[in-house]
Amino acid sequence: MLNIAYVGFGKSTNRYHIPYVRQRPDKFHIGRVVAPHINKRPDDRLALEKTGTVFSTDIQDIIADKTLDLVIVVTPAPTHFKVVRQLLIAGKNVLVDKPVVATAQEATELIALANKNGLFFMPFQNRRFDSDFLTLQHVLNTGYIGRPIELELHMDHYRPNDAKSTGSAMETTWFDHGAHLVDQIVSLFGAPQAVAYDLRATRDLSATLSDQFEANLFYNDAFKATIQSSETTVTHYPKWILHGTKGSYIKHNIDQQEYDLKAGIMPGDVGFGQDAPQDYGKVTYYNQNNDRLEKFVPSILGDYGSVYDSVFETIVNKRPKLVSDEQLLTTMQILEAGIANVNPHIVYFNH
Repeated sequence: MLNIAYVGFGKSTNRYHIPYVRQRPDKFHIGRVVAPHINKRPDDRLALEKTGTVFSTDIQDIIADKTLDLVIVVTPAPTHFKVVRQLLIAGKNVLVDKPVVATAQEATELIALANKNGLFFMPFQNRRFDSDFLTLQHVLNTGYIGRPIELELHMDHYRPNDAKSTGSAMETTWFDHGAHLVDQIVSLFGAPQAVAYDLRATRDLSATLSDQFEANLFYNDAFKATIQSSETTVTHYPKWILHGTKGSYIKHNIDQQEYDLKAGIMPGDVGFGQDAPQDYGKVTYYNQNNDRLEKFVPSILGDYGSVYDSVFETIVNKRPKLVSDEQLLTTMQILEAGIANVNPHIVYFNH
């Protein structure tokens, strides 16, 4: 069993982390929680204290605790580099929420520090275990659509009044949502040869922070992946649109875990995270006899807790990390290049 601690006790910690850890009592015990405001969620705090979790406001309490096997950093994004660096210097294994840091150079420094000290360091890329992403992987692996030619991945919302005008680039939609979407594409296809960027501020025209993006990732085998996110889309695009040499796959609705968590339905509850049959994606393809076929593909059940399973396997059983250092650096290079020039622009990468 790993004794773990959290830095941060806000919405993300209590929605995307702790409910899944509680499903794994044989692997994890939450020994400590450190946050500047530990009384904002009294019921959540009391439930953890009953299982032996100690709350405090000073990160030095985590640094001084020699019993901890892993620290999860769930603090505001601009603080990540400082907090993670402090923990790695103190000899702690670290899992950190996205976006990890602001630049590829900062990521390189943290990776080097972790490797020098023989420590675990990885981003919490829970959307590798979205139901729709797992099902998309399945469609690619089964060969229904042949060689992929074009892929579109969308993350759309309608939040017209939530615009943030100024701040860190890490607070843009590009770094927030893009950190997930870029990672998903990189995990499937590796590093692109070039990326074309279109980042815009659409809700507040005077804002310096973009809230909408489209990025085209070009690969050298005539394949292109497009990722897009908008905060002003009333009618959403399909989540996935995949075209290949033999067929197409379209999946409209997103993973249900987030909807269920917001509704108070927890991992382990009946039906948690399950797609309704009418929400299954559909593949249309030609078989070896040149017959045109249509098939609904049942959604593979997602589980954000699988990130924790992978961390356990890496720390305890020395398995490779779910998100490799190379993948983290590739994602950071793509994110950083998106804000390095006037938009729209194209960046060519030398890999």
